[in-house]
Amino acid sequence: MKTKLLFIIFLIFYLGIVIKLFYLQILSPLKVNKGLYLKTQKLLPERGRIYDKNQTPLVLNQNSYLLYLEPKKINDKLKLTKFLSEKLEMEEASLEARVDETKDWISIVGAIDEEKKKEIESLKIAGVGFNQEMKRFYPEASLSAHLLGFVGKNKDGEDTGYFGLEGFYDKDLSGLPGLLDSERDIIGRPIFLGIQNKVEAEDGRDLILTVDKTVQEIVKKRLLEGLNRYQAKQGCVIVADPYTMAILSSVCLPDYDLDKYYEFSENFFKNPAISDLYEPGSIFKPLIMAAALEEKKIKPTDSYDEKGPVQVGEYQIKTWNDKYEGKISMTRVLEKSSNVGMVYVGEKLGKDKIYQYLEKYGFGEQTGIDLQGENSAYFKPKSNWYPIDFSTVTFGQGIALTPIQMIRAFASLINGGYLMKPYVVDKIVFQNKEIKIKPKIERRVISSFTSEVIKKMLVSTVENAEAKWDQPKDYKIGGKTGTAQIAIQGHYDPSLTNASFIGFAPADNPKFIALVILKEPKTSPWGSETAAPIFFEITKDLIVYYGITPSQ
Repeated sequence: MKTKLLFIIFLIFYLGIVIKLFYLQILSPLKVNKGLYLKTQKLLPERGRIYDKNQTPLVLNQNSYLLYLEPKKINDKLKLTKFLSEKLEMEEASLEARVDETKDWISIVGAIDEEKKKEIESLKIAGVGFNQEMKRFYPEASLSAHLLGFVGKNKDGEDTGYFGLEGFYDKDLSGLPGLLDSERDIIGRPIFLGIQNKVEAEDGRDLILTVDKTVQEIVKKRLLEGLNRYQAKQGCVIVADPYTMAILSSVCLPDYDLDKYYEFSENFFKNPAISDLYEPGSIFKPLIMAAALEEKKIKPTDSYDEKGPVQVGEYQIKTWNDKYEGKISMTRVLEKSSNVGMVYVGEKLGKDKIYQYLEKYGFGEQTGIDLQGENSAYFKPKSNWYPIDFSTVTFGQGIALTPIQMIRAFASLINGGYLMKPYVVDKIVFQNKEIKIKPKIERRVISSFTSEVIKKMLVSTVENAEAKWDQPKDYKIGGKTGTAQIAIQGHYDPSLTNASFIGFAPADNPKFIALVILKEPKTSPWGSETAAPIFFEITKDLIVYYGITPSQ
């Protein structure tokens, strides 16, 4: 009887095992195996690289390491945190607080180089480990900091691009992660004959820019010299192809160290060339002049009697030096940068047409440039404009815009009349394929005839300017200076200005257009004495670099 009972007990026991195995392997293999035995590992792709137009690398990737801790394996927490705080230059108290002994694994810091890793590993400290990862490497240092942006971490600890190209093209640069499914035993070891499914990661796409590293170096050098010479608070230079609005260079100073971006505030990350709003001043005058020419309201030889200040309601508008020449031509209005002359041009053009052309030039809308962080000014409805607004806008005051909006609008004056979409990336390359970014015409603003007329007027503006600059001999260059007072609490401060110059060369067939802006120069408030000299220094360098002859 006892033998029979024992047999029944063993039979029930083994029957239970068979039923359990049948359930695990037949009835619910996916549910149980996937949850308990099938482990999924994410395979990270390599982030796309960034090159200038000549394939000179601006952003690459290099091996680095993520340092992590396994708190349950740490023997002496105080000794470890003291050692790591010295090696990693981290606050000891902060590091100690992060070591949660209830957790199995804690990420401490990434982007550790090989030398630092070996130094820490040599001490063979229990509970310290490393995971290999990639970090961004900048062969040209911070030459193009605002253009490039940087790679930081999102709330989930994943690499994410912020600002500039890294932010705008983050999805292209990031690529697609892969997956590795591997069947493991109960203690986590891979089963040799088990399931091994692998989906390869797709590396990020590379970017080939329109930007030329050599032009970028020229511009940054000249701008830095100018900032120091004229004691300006901030400066920006944009150089572009006027026919396509491909950006050849864009530099704003001060900038920041890409390798140590975390040591800078967000104010440094924003690119003033696309984010900051300012009143342009007299560089705006050719836009209104061209509109009046297009509408046949004036001709370059038409005269205006500049005999004194102009009264607009309760406001009085004067010339910049309060001097008046009597009868002057429309070309002379630009040459001497006459505010009262521009008010006359605005009256001839009419309020409706002024507003219409401001919209055609693209003010009040973003340019759509492929950089993260672009701003656009609020453009109030025409019904909210006062008579004084229509007068001051003719000489570039009372309207706020970004530098990229300004250079795009001005380029339409000299490229035959087309408003182009500015862009920084020329090609997107992946898997031996490439996507070519083509220039895009937004709309036509003026005719080719008007474009040729305003170009000649701008050449005359440079040749007959009251300021005498160190210009390259035998080259025709067109351009315009600008000096705009800065509004402080609703009033203009005459001691604080944005000084600027916008110009192009060679005039007959422009190879480039360049905008120079200095914020609050102290040695002189005038664009003719600060921004203009920087423009001509850059122009001389570019003439040599591009091999432009006087006949071109």
